[in-house]
Amino acid sequence: MITDAAPRLGRWQQTWRLMAAAAVGVPLWLSIGAIQRGQEGETGWWYVVGDPLLALGCLTALVWRRRFPLTVAVTVTIASTASALASGAALVALVSISTRRRPVEIGIAALTLVIASPVIGGLYPVRTAPGLVWYQLAFPALIAGIAVATGMAIGARRVEVRTLRDRAESAEREQSARAAQARALERNRIAREMHDVLAHRISLVAMQAGVLDHRRDLTAEENRVLVRGIADGSHQALEELRDVLGVLRADPGRPEPPQPSLDRVPELVDDARASGLDVTLTTTVPGTPPDVVGRTCYRIVQEGLTNAAKHAPGAHVHITLAGTAGDTLDVGVRNAPATTAIAPPPASGFGLLGLCERITLAGGELRHHPTPDNGYVLTARLPWPNPTHEKRA
Repeated sequence: MITDAAPRLGRWQQTWRLMAAAAVGVPLWLSIGAIQRGQEGETGWWYVVGDPLLALGCLTALVWRRRFPLTVAVTVTIASTASALASGAALVALVSISTRRRPVEIGIAALTLVIASPVIGGLYPVRTAPGLVWYQLAFPALIAGIAVATGMAIGARRVEVRTLRDRAESAEREQSARAAQARALERNRIAREMHDVLAHRISLVAMQAGVLDHRRDLTAEENRVLVRGIADGSHQALEELRDVLGVLRADPGRPEPPQPSLDRVPELVDDARASGLDVTLTTTVPGTPPDVVGRTCYRIVQEGLTNAAKHAPGAHVHITLAGTAGDTLDVGVRNAPATTAIAPPPASGFGLLGLCERITLAGGELRHHPTPDNGYVLTARLPWPNPTHEKRA
């Protein structure tokens, strides 16, 4: 059984409840006074002094009904048997304890009200017909039942409101977490696209600019070639930046442009050669691998060329591609030591990390390490499922 604590009441909420409790007892108090004056000719000192003072004490005790529910309910119920004005306080105490929905506490408070109610007849000697003795027990039992039902309904409503509030807060937290995750994924996507598309192009431009700055023995024609390469590379970088921004700002309903795959690796190698890299490509790959494998292979070669341009300018770079369907696609990018000593451009440190994530998602393995001759080698093995076997399965 859910027994969550009731919400704390403000000053005004507490005040109007106490005023309502006092107002409930006024009709009973006035009716008893009228009956006494009709039968006895006077009301007596208890009616005028004791009853209101005791009712005031019961109303004061109601302030602590949520801190000490059972104690206050039993005390106020017993005290109300000697005060007609305190009958409203007894009902409020019974309703309050019923909102907790604890059967033992409710039973004790309700039974106290039913048993103690006939005691009021000793303080107010009002003559009643003998046949109405049962009324002295049935009526308090009915009133107690109504108060208990009201309190339990209020308690159930509080639990429902609390549950709905908790669900709303939980949904809001989940929404915030999903939004934060979406922002993180979008940032990662932007960083990956910027690195994959732009870092390679800018690295080649930086390498050409470095050669132009450090080589004093170049002919005028060689200088023009390098300057033209820098201009073309910068223009292509701007075009690729525009393409990246277009992808990132594209309408979600529109398909994204196709990503480069294995068939564009020779074009990538040609661009690197045109920028001044000494690159050779050896491939023994028959057929066309799946899109995910082909895109990952392209990014591996691109990252290898980018790192070679950054850290080993002038070095020979050898790229090998090998594999068959139903086995694996092996990619290797090996570069010799740098032949030109220039200050390397700033590195983000996320290139190999992002590449490792790509390869892991594709189910492959990545290895990279320096070679004994101070070169560097980057190798990856990607699974290449056999589409014929998949169709048979």
